[in-house]
Amino acid sequence: MANAFFKTPTPINEPVKAYAPGTAETNSLIQTYKDMESQAPIDVPMYIGGEEVRTNTKKAMNPPHNHQHVLGHFNVGDESHVTKAIESALAAKQAWSELPWEERAAIFLKAADLLAGPFRNRMNAATMLAQSKNVMQAEIDAACELIDFFRFNVQYMTQIYKEQPESLPGMWNRLEYRPLEGFVFAITPFNFTSIAANLCAAPAMMGNVVVWKPADSQVYSAQVIMELFKAAGVPDGVINMITVDGPVAGDIVFKHKDFAGLHFTGSTGVFRHLWKEIGLNLDKFRTYPRIVGETGGKDFIMVHRSANAAEVATAMSRGAFEFQGQKCSAASRAYVPSNLWPEVKRIFVEQVNSFKIGTPAETSNFVNAVIDERAFDKIAGFIDYCKGQNDAEIITGGSYDKSKGYFIEPTTVVTSNPKFRTMCEEIFGPVLTVFVYDEHQFEETLELLDETSEYALTGSIMSNDRYAIQLATKKLVNAAGNFYINDKPTGAVVGQQPFGGARGSGTNDKAGAAMNLLRWTSARTIKETFVPPTDYKYPFLG
Repeated sequence: MANAFFKTPTPINEPVKAYAPGTAETNSLIQTYKDMESQAPIDVPMYIGGEEVRTNTKKAMNPPHNHQHVLGHFNVGDESHVTKAIESALAAKQAWSELPWEERAAIFLKAADLLAGPFRNRMNAATMLAQSKNVMQAEIDAACELIDFFRFNVQYMTQIYKEQPESLPGMWNRLEYRPLEGFVFAITPFNFTSIAANLCAAPAMMGNVVVWKPADSQVYSAQVIMELFKAAGVPDGVINMITVDGPVAGDIVFKHKDFAGLHFTGSTGVFRHLWKEIGLNLDKFRTYPRIVGETGGKDFIMVHRSANAAEVATAMSRGAFEFQGQKCSAASRAYVPSNLWPEVKRIFVEQVNSFKIGTPAETSNFVNAVIDERAFDKIAGFIDYCKGQNDAEIITGGSYDKSKGYFIEPTTVVTSNPKFRTMCEEIFGPVLTVFVYDEHQFEETLELLDETSEYALTGSIMSNDRYAIQLATKKLVNAAGNFYINDKPTGAVVGQQPFGGARGSGTNDKAGAAMNLLRWTSARTIKETFVPPTDYKYPFLG
């Protein structure tokens, strides 16, 4: 039995490969992409315990940028598979929770190195193919952020375990951080491969067992994640992947006595519904479940009259349109002062009109396809609505085409109405709405911004006036869980900017920080008295 206090490797953010045209790294990744695109259609199973489970019901996996092409199929499960996944998780629980923490750490450190090396191209290519991310967006998500999650979470785990209470003479106080009593249910989104893996891995790292339901449109890369977990040595049953309809899973999970926690990223409406379902079943559970969720956003760029026009335009073009605006943090509304707007508009329109749109295989394409037809139709509906309004003008984009892929031009709407529909509602696509305000009404516009949306995920202030920055930081204290000064409101890095928001944007438990891991523990205090008293009488009794 090891008896040392182990020091884990100091985490360093994984360097982002540049993928310049013609380089070996680019050629290698694109070749992997093409090989995976042209291979025979694959059949993705559910992973339950040590079994790969297949059914007679299949769903096709199609690249959003070429929806007639079939990458393969995944197997659709039913209630029996949900039950079996829970049983497999609970069967694995004791051995996994009793495994020394350094052994769990070693598994996820190995996963990080495997992803940094032999799994990197395949994970990135799968994300490019099935989620239509360009090479850079795939690299910063599927490779770098996930590697960072694994490495930094190991450090955070050790920090948590080291936090111990004081002990007075004659006693020894100890604090142990148990995993939750039961299983954790992870529901993950399509837009970030790293989030999908981390929502499983973070609870598992703390000794929990997990049932994972990925989004249908992310199953292609989810299979690579499960293969990575297997290669790293995650034992069978610790993380079980099921592909079932949400209500089917929920009807079993949220009535099971051993349900101990929900780790969720997705829409605000779904999260609120799940919370209500959990609340209705509280009397069924062995313990009060932990509920951790990151949901929607209506993220903003607030501009002061002192800002640099080129910096503002670039924050808008990158912040709004990278990955087709399908980031929880994507800039969706901008407040630009009247003195800067003509120059900001000139630079911004020039930038956006220079974007190339197409498949991820062509690395010069800045914009690719939105995830599926449902998203395409919803976003197109917003654009059509804007075209019919007298208080709105489209200055970039406005067109869309789904004949081959779900392509929508990066669309910018300028409105004279600060409560215009697209200033308030989440769109989750490449649509940015701009409100031009009187340059002398900065403070009033801050108040307007704060009261416009139910969300509070990310936002930024662009200014070269320190008093204005301080005022915005104070006035918008509850408007964003991640607040950026002179930058776009996207691009949080693990270990640098812990991510999450409040209000309608979630529980703000900050993925990429120790506070998230702490949610997956149940602390136990142990007090040991070395020489116990032998008489009940206190001195005051005489």
